[in-house]
Amino acid sequence: MKEPDITEGLKSFALEVYLGKHEFTAKYHLTASDPQTHTIRELLNYGTDAAREAFLDMGLGYTTTWGAPALRAAIAATYEALDADDVLVFAGAQEAMYWTMQMLVTKGDHMIVTVPNYQSMESVPVATKAHITGLPIWEGSGTSLRWTLDLDRLRALIRPDTKAIAINIPNNPTGYVPDEATCRELAALCDERGITLFSDEVYRGIELDTNKRVTQVADLAESGISMNVMSKSYGLPGLRIGWIASRNHDFLRRVERAKHYTTICSSGPSEFLATFALQHAETIQARNRAVMAANLPLFAEMMAPCAHILEWEAPDGGCVFFPRYLGEDGVEEFAETLVQQRSAVVLPASIYESQLCEIPRDRFRVGIGRANPREGWEQLQAHLLARPMSR
Repeated sequence: MKEPDITEGLKSFALEVYLGKHEFTAKYHLTASDPQTHTIRELLNYGTDAAREAFLDMGLGYTTTWGAPALRAAIAATYEALDADDVLVFAGAQEAMYWTMQMLVTKGDHMIVTVPNYQSMESVPVATKAHITGLPIWEGSGTSLRWTLDLDRLRALIRPDTKAIAINIPNNPTGYVPDEATCRELAALCDERGITLFSDEVYRGIELDTNKRVTQVADLAESGISMNVMSKSYGLPGLRIGWIASRNHDFLRRVERAKHYTTICSSGPSEFLATFALQHAETIQARNRAVMAANLPLFAEMMAPCAHILEWEAPDGGCVFFPRYLGEDGVEEFAETLVQQRSAVVLPASIYESQLCEIPRDRFRVGIGRANPREGWEQLQAHLLARPMSR
């Protein structure tokens, strides 16, 4: 049955509906978008007894709408050219995306959005009645498909009324990261044409090959907007702390006013723990990369017998990627029978269906950031080997 619109023009969030049905009931979560998380004790053990006591002694009052000064300073330190005044904190990346997309464009404006994407980057601006054009980040199809950010294709889509371009680097669900030269050329193009460049960068920091890590958009473009969160590369989704960063202070002030109608401010304990985690970012991200580095060869080993029915490549960045399924039953039925018969969850391609352009339909998302995945991957391997090949 087709999911209804939750408001006029705003589609039901396919990923959250699907995971809401399966994530907490299935035994094996094979598509997790976050690395193995910490307990509060484990997190605070990176610091001193004084830090732990400070957390226990903090008050439980309101925090500032912009975010605690110490948190904003810690976030700014993750950028090259920003300071605390360039940061606005939210209750997770979803709130940041929800308001930022609405403020970037209004009815009649034109915006370009990369596809595939995290749904709110597309659905929210579509709901504003702006004119939205999809930019596919691939060329070719089937075995010859290659992920790419083609700037010539992008230039052909730009119109006189193009107000914003939204990208996702590293990309969810593909794990694709363009090279540094492409990112710099894109930022320069946007500055030259007066286009705001928005970048969802929530997976930045856990690239297994750190040479593939690219400079953040807020550092590259004068009006660039970078979005990040504690959930992904830091593996701390329970904190519900995200942010946008930009040198465009007029835009930040407009979004801050909008935030008054949703969360107003974030949780004080979460802001404290996020600040603490950012002060130990290198240690935390290195730990998460180590889990991924151990998991990737294990995945390769366990999927080797399935090479006739599964094609995949390691992600450039992030802890998710988008293998190609070659079974006769198709990826949607494959994913459904996997969860029903083996209590293991993956995200089929339909979850990333776009209103803007057709996406590859023979893919599903896998996560490699959680510890001890062997038992779940044994279920995936067995299910793959039991499927009929496509003719």
